[in-house]
Amino acid sequence: MAKNKFHSGSGPSQRQLRVGELIRRRLADVLNHGDVHDPDLNRLSITVAEVRTSPDLKIATAYVMPLGGDRADEAMEALIRNRYELRKVVAKGLALKHTPQLRFVLDDTYDRMDETRRMFSEERVQRDIAATHEDDDA
Repeated sequence: MAKNKFHSGSGPSQRQLRVGELIRRRLADVLNHGDVHDPDLNRLSITVAEVRTSPDLKIATAYVMPLGGDRADEAMEALIRNRYELRKVVAKGLALKHTPQLRFVLDDTYDRMDETRRMFSEERVQRDIAATHEDDDA
């Protein structure tokens, strides 16, 4: 496999990031406007937090969460059931040669954030943080 002379490292390339953001915006607009003909999907308010694309841009993984985190299973079922129609509608608004296959994953960023806050509020962790600050001052 040939190396890309413009991109080195393990992270996503600029093209992956750009295409992912284009898909995220278009998908969010489609879900917000109810452009898909599924009443179950249209009555849910779904947030598209991020879209990551594979290096070959053939697969786009959308990290989604229904508003308030309620009815996540129902939202995932509706998205998966309508993924082909969503792909077609998203493709109409993008100027891409090939539209990636859409995959949906529940976004757990907020859950991880809450867990991190809980961990930092523990007394044991607060003591360690205070001890570190005292060592830096000395």
